[in-house]
Amino acid sequence: MGLIMQKFFYGFLSLIVLSCTSCAHTDNGNDGQLQSYAAPTIEAGWIRNGEPILYEGQKWYAMRDVENMMDIEVYQIGEYKGVQIFVDKLDVKPYQRIYTKFAKNKFRYFVRTKND
Repeated sequence: MGLIMQKFFYGFLSLIVLSCTSCAHTDNGNDGQLQSYAAPTIEAGWIRNGEPILYEGQKWYAMRDVENMMDIEVYQIGEYKGVQIFVDKLDVKPYQRIYTKFAKNKFRYFVRTKND
């Protein structure tokens, strides 16, 4: 009887090990599945100098703040002086803010002035 129990135990243990290894998942990342925009190593000089973005005939000025957003939360609407311009995917025209990517998951936002 001891031999039968021993075989049952090892069989059961083998079944557990096999089922666990078949569930094992190696995460190769989501790079191919998620939208991703390159982050600049340093923000463009014209932004740091306070120059506005000209978008659809209006001047948009950088604020001294950034928003934390994931790339999948924004949509690229254009480019200005070699810098990508984004909007929040949930925003509609007329946009309240436009963004440039500042660093990973950080976007500087720009607003229009009242006299533009």
